This record gives sequence, C-alpha cells and structure tokens, in this order.
Amino acid sequence: MFIIELIYKVPLEEIDAHMKAHVAYLNKYYQSKKFIVSGRKIPREGGIIIATASTKKEIEKIIKQDPFYKYKLADFQIIEFNASQKAEDINELIK
Repeated sequence: MFIIELIYKVPLEEIDAHMKAHVAYLNKYYQSKKFIVSGRKIPREGGIIIATASTKKEIEKIIKQDPFYKYKLADFQIIEFNASQKAEDINELIK
C-alpha cells in the first residue's frame, strides 16, 4: 500500500481552479479500486491519498495523471508500507 502526500506549491485560488478536474481524477481511481481514502490536510496545505498498487512505479504513473501534478501545482511524496493490520470497524472509523 502507499501513502501519497500532496504539498501545494501555489496559492489556494490556483488549486481551487483545478479542483473539479482533480476530483474527477480521484473518482477514476476510486472506481478502479486503486484509491482507498483521501482528503485535505489541516491546515489546508495539501492532501493525503491512501492507495493500493502492485509497485511504486504504478503509483508514479497514476500520479502523473493528476491535474495537480500536470500543472505543477503540488509536490508529491510516496511512502510505501505493508498494511499488516486494520481495525475491524474501519468503515465506522472513517467518517
């Protein structure tokens, strides 16, 4: 599994101008079962995506499709980890 951290490089007005396209990108990868959960960081300096993929290269390829990447609006950090445990009521906890 992977944690993808986005760190905004531009003012929020520029981020918001591309948000509709970014949400469409997110939805594409939720439908393909690659993205598990995502959201804005607090304070709003970027975002986090928890994703699943076979390799880091696959995640890098997916990231390149994000409008925030294409238009150089954010930096991306990828952290790979082994999800060895989970809460039984994970769906209840994520609200």
